[in-house]
Amino acid sequence: MTPGISIVLPVYNERETLGLLAERLSQVLQENTEDSFEIIFVDDGSRDGSDWIIDAFHEKDPRFKAVHFSRNFGHQAALQAGLDAASGAAVILMDADLQDPPEVLAKFIELWKEGYDVVYAVRKKRKETLLKRGAYALFYRTMKLVAEIDVPLDAGDFCLMDRRVVNILTSLRERNRFLRGLRSWVGFKQIGVEYEREARHAGDPKYTLRKLIGLALSGYIGFSAMPLRMAMWLGLCTAGMGFVVAAWAVFTKLAGVYSPIGWASTIALIMFVGGVQLLMLGVIGEYLSRVYDEVRQRPHYLVRSQVGFERAETEDNKKRETAAIASN
Repeated sequence: MTPGISIVLPVYNERETLGLLAERLSQVLQENTEDSFEIIFVDDGSRDGSDWIIDAFHEKDPRFKAVHFSRNFGHQAALQAGLDAASGAAVILMDADLQDPPEVLAKFIELWKEGYDVVYAVRKKRKETLLKRGAYALFYRTMKLVAEIDVPLDAGDFCLMDRRVVNILTSLRERNRFLRGLRSWVGFKQIGVEYEREARHAGDPKYTLRKLIGLALSGYIGFSAMPLRMAMWLGLCTAGMGFVVAAWAVFTKLAGVYSPIGWASTIALIMFVGGVQLLMLGVIGEYLSRVYDEVRQRPHYLVRSQVGFERAETEDNKKRETAAIASN
């Protein structure tokens, strides 16, 4: 039977939170919806035994399912794998560290049944360090400024999407994914729900500074050509400054006005121009690297094993065999 609600949870070394997470999720879903549901854990190459815990959930309740990657492919790839595997009429994306409270799902489902295609969570308060809160605030506001689409402020991946939105997202196979941006790009009827983002229940954050910077670059580069346009504007500004300096040198020579002679201004100008050139080459190189990723056509992720999807796989195989026989 096709479930009404699918919940997708990327997991990477979260053994301390999985038990409480599964308990709270089950309670919220049973109390707030009459629809059937499935809970899909995507194990993103965990090394702390999280995969065994997830498989044990399925043995107790077949509505719990698992997708195990062959290695760590990253948060966005895990979300994509969950979207590919989910079969519900609505799909919910949320983190497995309990920073996204399961209790918010009741409001998501209510608004979905009222006719909204996408219901996304908006963080009105974050229980994190001042530096991290400031970095997130800066990213979302600059992203909204330069992006060619309307990206909601302070809205992460925590959301509910209708099946027709999910089908479109799974058809978009670009490699450097920024799902919250793609979610805005597809449009449809969307609404935000404010919530307080909790502190981690246990363990350390799995999003390192390098991963956060990579995600931010995927957002900027995937939905804006502004970094490339900056090369033109900086080039014009630099050329303008050079013209002004040249005109000043000619004027002082013809007018016989004394002008100081020194190397500091010359070196500063050369370093400025060189720095701008290197910066713009780096921006162009970043875009080219994304194009290179697209050209290689490597898969977003590799699945080592699945738990809970055997019946669906058997039915798909039978359909393929039947179709092959019919074609012959």
